[in-house]
Formats: sequence, structure tokens, C-alpha cells
Amino acid sequence: MSTFTFQKHLSRRAMLRGTGIMLGLPLLEAMTPALAAVRETQQAKRFVGVSLALGLHNPNLVPEDSGRDYKPSRYLAGIQDLREDFTVVSGSSHPGVTGGHTAEGSIFSACPNARGSTTRNTISLDQLMAKHLGHETRFPSLVLNTNSQTSPSYTENGSMIPAENSAMKLFTRLFVNDTPAEQERQAELIRSGRSVMDVVGAEAKSLQRELGAGDRDKLDAWFTSVRELEQRLAANESWTHKPKPKVTLKPPTQIPRDNEVAVERIFLDIIHMALMTDSTRFITLHVTGNNVQGIEGVDEAYHNLSHHGMDEEKLAQLALVEQGVINEWAGFLRKLKSGSLLDETMVLLTSNLGNASAHDNKNMPVLFAGGGFKHGQHLAFDQKDNYPLPNLYLSALQKLGLEQESFATSSKVMSGLL
Repeated sequence: MSTFTFQKHLSRRAMLRGTGIMLGLPLLEAMTPALAAVRETQQAKRFVGVSLALGLHNPNLVPEDSGRDYKPSRYLAGIQDLREDFTVVSGSSHPGVTGGHTAEGSIFSACPNARGSTTRNTISLDQLMAKHLGHETRFPSLVLNTNSQTSPSYTENGSMIPAENSAMKLFTRLFVNDTPAEQERQAELIRSGRSVMDVVGAEAKSLQRELGAGDRDKLDAWFTSVRELEQRLAANESWTHKPKPKVTLKPPTQIPRDNEVAVERIFLDIIHMALMTDSTRFITLHVTGNNVQGIEGVDEAYHNLSHHGMDEEKLAQLALVEQGVINEWAGFLRKLKSGSLLDETMVLLTSNLGNASAHDNKNMPVLFAGGGFKHGQHLAFDQKDNYPLPNLYLSALQKLGLEQESFATSSKVMSGLL
């Protein structure tokens, strides 16, 4: 076989199979041309998903025109300095996802459900990224919430990852060094946790011989999750004695609980610094706070305003809140851009609710920025027959260099996203 033919057909995930053993090949020279071609096109290294529990009012968000010459909508008019850095997507949603607020769990997993269904969730986009690439940083991922511990981040076994909702605790975790005694205590906890899992795993394997085929499959899935957790714990142990990065950002001492937009800004500032110091590369932030009366011109709670029923006064106040949310997101993009991180960081703003007033999960709001994509356009899909948003998620996975052929209900990348 010629060198050219070998290089052409040898994938970077080529495997050796024999006598029941499968081994991944090390990096070979024959793989170099293919890898070089991939690296030229794969620019993204990071992902930040900002999700809103109460949606965005589409008439104020979605431009009337499509394509690259779209006229900016009310919400986008003030962030046109970033026009070439983000894409507006309209007319998209997650196939098979319903249930109004209860669909929050599917924001980043795109797992189909049904009203009242107890269907188990599937892995979320951020956690799939962290599973493959999160070992490269101190924290494989960060799961955050501005107000509660709920999150749209789910493990491979469909379990929700509780969010960190304290900005002060988050800052301390990222940037304040532990004492030597605390470092050793954490290392011991990690070691103890691994030994406990070894014992439990041995007992479970003994049990497996007594189970039927269906239960054995479930137990095998559990073994997989345990092995992954062991690997993450081992990686975390190596970080316990390494100093944390020093930053100029001051720790948040006062959290304005009457202004959800200001809380969003505090979290985004910490996220920005986490990315700048390469403490993590995969982050979700769920914005759930209800108190917005601290915003000038607003005297009602956020949830009440989202159920506006087209009342003009409520819509006017809601617009003040939502414009603030978008402006903070845009400010975050500007910081990434000034630090030359935006081209390597995909940043998504979305919600499971397309029309919060009607608890409608269709026509989800979507602003997608950075990551080396060619932006500056409005991808306008059918408002009645929605385009599958999981296609965007597959595009994001492939942009990271992951050889994913599908995600949730999607087996195609997003049409028009270059």
C-alpha cells in the first residue's frame, strides 16, 4: 500500500481489533496530513451555554429580514458592533420536546419528552464536550445557576448535575488557594471515593451474573459512568496541590437580589476570568432569578412579566429586562473578543421557551456567537414547521473536532451555518 493511500484512509480514531481486545492507535506520521487538515478548520476550543428560564419575546428579538442584510430587531440594534460575531437563528426548536417550563431539562440535551412523561434525560451538549475534552483543565466543566441549583446539564445516565448558584463560592473555588491541610483532605476524599467505588463495582459485577439481559445492559451503562467518574477523580487529584491562578477580578461581595440582570453580569465576569485562566472550557449558566424590580422602570416580578398576555405595560417592562439580559451577553462577547478568545469560544444564548406567555416550546430564541464560524447573518427557518435545533449542537461538536455523527434527534449539521 502506498504512503498516500495509507494517509488517505487511516482515521485519527483508527482501532486495532483482535482476540476481543480493541486498542486505539497512537499518533502516527501517516495520520499527520489528515490531522493537519482538521486543525485548519476546527478553531473552537470552548463552549459557553447561557440559558434563560423565561425565554425572550420573539417580536423584539427576531429580525424581519433574513440573510446577511437583515435589519436589526429592537433587541439587537444596540449590539451591532458585534454583528459579524454572531448569528441569529429563528424558526428552530427541539423535535419532540414539549411541556412548557418542564422542558428546561432538554435545553442542552435536546432529549424528546412529552407532557407528563417520565422519560429519562440524555447527556447534555456541554457534558458530552467535557467527557471528551474536559480532562485538559482543572475543572472539566462548570454548571452554574444565578438563583437555584437546577440546571440543564445532564450526565450520560440522564442525571441532572446540581448547579453552583453562589457567585462567591464559585470565585473561591476557581481562584482562592486552599490551605495545605485542606488540599490533603480533598486528595484523601478523592482517594477514598475511588476505593469505595472499587468495592461497589466488584459487588455489582458479582450481581451481574445473576441478572437478565436487560438488567445487565443497565448495569453495564452504570459501570461506564463509574469508570468515567474514576478517571475524572484521578485527574482532579493531580490538581489538588497545584496553585490556582491569580486574577485581578475582585471577589463578589454583594449580590443584588432585586436585579437578575446584574446577577447575570457578575456570573459572566467570573466565567470570563475562568476562560482567560483556562480553568475550564465548558460552562453552562442558567438564568432563573425572578426579582427584577431593582431595574429602573420595572415594578413587577420577572415571571409575571413573561406571562404578559400581550399587555402593553407588561411588555414594556419585560423589554427592559430582556434588553438588559442581551446587553450583558453582548458585553461578555466583547470581553472575549478583546482578549482574542471569541474565535475559539462558542457562545450560545437560548431558552426552552419560545413563547413564555403561552408556555410554548417552539421557535426557541437562539443567538450563537464565536467559535470560528462565519457569522453576521439571520438564519430564518419556518416558524410553523420548525428546523431541528440539535443540528446546531452537532455543528458545535464537530467544530471542536469531535467525530460525532449524531446528537439527540439530529444526524445533520445546521444548514447555512458556515
